[in-house]
Amino acid sequence: MVKLGYFLFVIAILLSLIGVFILYESSTYTAQLSIGNKYYFFQNQAVWLVLGTIGCFIVSLIDYRRYYKIALPLLLLTLLLLIVVFLPGIGLELKGAHRWINFGFTILQPSEILKITLAIYLAAWLSIKEKGRFLAFMMLLGLSLVLVILEPDMGTAMVVSGTAVIVYFLSGAPSRDMGLIGLLMILAVVGLILIAPYRLARLTAFQNFDPHDLSTTSYHVKQILLAVGSGGITGVGFGNSIQKYAYLPESTTDSIFAIFAEEGGFIGCTVLLGLFLLLFYVGFAIAFETNDMFGKLLGAGVITFLAIQVFVNVGSQVVLIPLTGVPLPFISYGGSSLIINLVAIGILMSIAKHGNKQHKVKSRLIRSTK
Repeated sequence: MVKLGYFLFVIAILLSLIGVFILYESSTYTAQLSIGNKYYFFQNQAVWLVLGTIGCFIVSLIDYRRYYKIALPLLLLTLLLLIVVFLPGIGLELKGAHRWINFGFTILQPSEILKITLAIYLAAWLSIKEKGRFLAFMMLLGLSLVLVILEPDMGTAMVVSGTAVIVYFLSGAPSRDMGLIGLLMILAVVGLILIAPYRLARLTAFQNFDPHDLSTTSYHVKQILLAVGSGGITGVGFGNSIQKYAYLPESTTDSIFAIFAEEGGFIGCTVLLGLFLLLFYVGFAIAFETNDMFGKLLGAGVITFLAIQVFVNVGSQVVLIPLTGVPLPFISYGGSSLIINLVAIGILMSIAKHGNKQHKVKSRLIRSTK
């Protein structure tokens, strides 16, 4: 199990290095044009990678079972931070969204922290068998989602809700509860689409998508398709992207995969997605080989939120699902996201290291009595 943890770390660092490289490729023109320093995004991401790696190692040394006792305080603190983002002078507003807290020396996105703290709390709570907790689970999930959606951040809401539901399912939830959760989530999505015209317009544009006629496609989706389609089998070559010259919106964050597809082509994308699949396989293997229920649920929750993010981001970039603002883990620009993702890897490394320790002690005791 310990070797699996180190293998997981190597994959995560490799993905992060690919992210730093492709970020440099995709951001120099935009950074020079808007900030006057073409290395701005690259330098920040490199610093965050170092900080995230340090955080990953520190977390990996801590026995994950220590989080069991502080699960509730961690979640309550995160929910408080999600409220603070709306306070004038503290919360940072950008393009009408309230997702960040400005500490002066750095900016924090609490919704990224929620992905881990909610997984920790649910793993601690659901690891103990009890009846009649469906309503309490839905109230907790509903509160978390309301705070995220108000920012607004529908992409993160999808990731958080998907992770929470999967952890609830793995805890042994009855099929009746899962069916009801599915129905409630469908009704919630329909309601959110109806009350927000831009969401309805985005869904309508997705439904009317015609790969043979891009005239009816939104500008963002059109540029994504041009980038991905231009890559072909081998790509146009790293550094030769056309879309990075301010044609493709969010080329350093949500749509960075399109730039990678343009420069690396089908072969490059296959390698990148193969690394992600390997990461998920190793992560789930660590979770399911752990002996205690808390470790299983925590490990599954952590690797699930990473997997959902990859599916949503890449799915939207190849027009399998409507375009949503979800960053690609380890690849997209963003300090909060990269550091949280690496901390998540650290938690999985801790589970790999300590998950079977209690079982080994019991085995020695049994052998010594024979």
